[in-house]
Amino acid sequence: MKIRFGRVNLGLALCLLGAFPTACPRRPPPGPSPLRFEVVLPAGLTTGPVDGRLVLILSGDPGAEPRFQLRDEGPSQQAFGVDVQGFRPGGSAVIDGAAVGYPAPSLADVPAARYRVQAVLNVYETFRRGDGKVVSLHADHGEGQQWNLSPGNLLSEPLEIEVDPAQAAPIRVELARAIPPLRPPEDSRSVRHVRIVSPLLSRFWGRPVELGAVVLLPDGYDEHPGARYPVVYYHDHFGFTIPAAGEGRRSPAAVPRMLIVTLQHANPYYDDSYAVDSENVGPYGTAIVRELIPEVERRFRAIGEPWARVLYGNSTGGWAALAQQVFYPDLYNGVWANCPDPVDFRAYLTTDLYADANAYWEEGRLGRSPRPASREPGGGVTSTMEGTNRYERVLGSHGRSGQQFDAWQAVYSPVGEDGYPRAIFDKATGAIDHQVAAAWRERYDLTHVLARDWPALGPKLAGKLHLKVGGADSYYLERAVLLLDRFLASTREPGHGPWYAGDIEIGRGEPHCYTGDLPETFSRLSLNQRLLPIVAQRLLKTAPPGADVTSWRY
Repeated sequence: MKIRFGRVNLGLALCLLGAFPTACPRRPPPGPSPLRFEVVLPAGLTTGPVDGRLVLILSGDPGAEPRFQLRDEGPSQQAFGVDVQGFRPGGSAVIDGAAVGYPAPSLADVPAARYRVQAVLNVYETFRRGDGKVVSLHADHGEGQQWNLSPGNLLSEPLEIEVDPAQAAPIRVELARAIPPLRPPEDSRSVRHVRIVSPLLSRFWGRPVELGAVVLLPDGYDEHPGARYPVVYYHDHFGFTIPAAGEGRRSPAAVPRMLIVTLQHANPYYDDSYAVDSENVGPYGTAIVRELIPEVERRFRAIGEPWARVLYGNSTGGWAALAQQVFYPDLYNGVWANCPDPVDFRAYLTTDLYADANAYWEEGRLGRSPRPASREPGGGVTSTMEGTNRYERVLGSHGRSGQQFDAWQAVYSPVGEDGYPRAIFDKATGAIDHQVAAAWRERYDLTHVLARDWPALGPKLAGKLHLKVGGADSYYLERAVLLLDRFLASTREPGHGPWYAGDIEIGRGEPHCYTGDLPETFSRLSLNQRLLPIVAQRLLKTAPPGADVTSWRY
């Protein structure tokens, strides 16, 4: 899961959401709005026609650029989105009453007021995949699949204008510049960066595709050239680099020396791949374990044996780390997964994908109520399933928003006839496709996979599974962890074994992302001092005879 933050104008947001109509400067007239925006692509800004998703933002906040003021939780500024194909220099694209909006659903619902207006074109490329499908998607350019930051995307300068849904005259907005390329991160004494071209992923996507890693070296790495190290593989959302926290300071001698490796696998659908093989995203799980990990371990003097590898991650990274341990049980010696994304699709946040008919609405005999998607620590709802998915509809059609629900769909769904992921539910209505849900279950419902394959997996995973989640997780993730816990606890019963011999901790009343005695924020100091001693105990206890348990313990 992602937590997004942004500056917002609360009064405008409440007005747009319809919570306090008296806060609105003036209510728009009923019925369709004649208002339209014409977004111009000037000659010379591109070398030819472009495809993409055009997003128009209306902001009442005078702070940051409007493109940084959208969020799917809590109050947000207003946005509309449309697809553009063959957008020619000198031409214009129209955003009118037919465009999907968030938080107000249409232009007719936007209060007349003075706004800062900005347009962003998220540029798509054509991929001719190895499976024969041809799709148009946004290629990551080193930023981690962020539409409002991605180099090469086009944007207008913020323009302050009066907007009235009743006006018939079009409002002209001109794209003015492209977001410049990013400078590659620099290596330091303790932080190194790795990029490799993946043959597996390049064949899948029909063009060169890179994998990356950021390696945090232990104190004394250069002074001990004969030492070989265990590795902690840290899974998280895409990180451009990591701060050299503790640079120039030495960790206490009692802290075990290990390599801490953050993997980078942004792709055309999201800022990470969830570290599994996928029909839509590609064979990222296999590429990570066969191509990236061997190269990292070769370059940085890793011990390079399964007993000396472990996994750690929070939220999205918690799911990815757990999935790597489950799908590659012989490759790693344990996983510490905190607040993982849904590990059981009977608890897909607040929806049961197998039993419920609709992901947005809980249906009753006399009415229906919206399903929440997130909550604040006190329990107040901060977003709904319908609202969050409408936000994603603004940012992209065919599952191309680059956001959370579209990311899960891209990873877990079968490929549709059009080459894009088959929808798990209708984005407009919330109606669930139970055939797609059944496909999700067989490959990616981790509770189901573990229960189904436990006779083979159990002996390989004994003592390796360690999970933590807040009992009041902000995204209701504890519901799925409790279902997994119920299964794992059953392995202690006669005839259900072997006993999994791990642990699951539920933090009473704790939100996302509860990590128990481990900190939420990754840093050299916190990870070294808190997690590594726990990992070292596991490694020393399970190291095979003759294993190197000394060179890295200086």
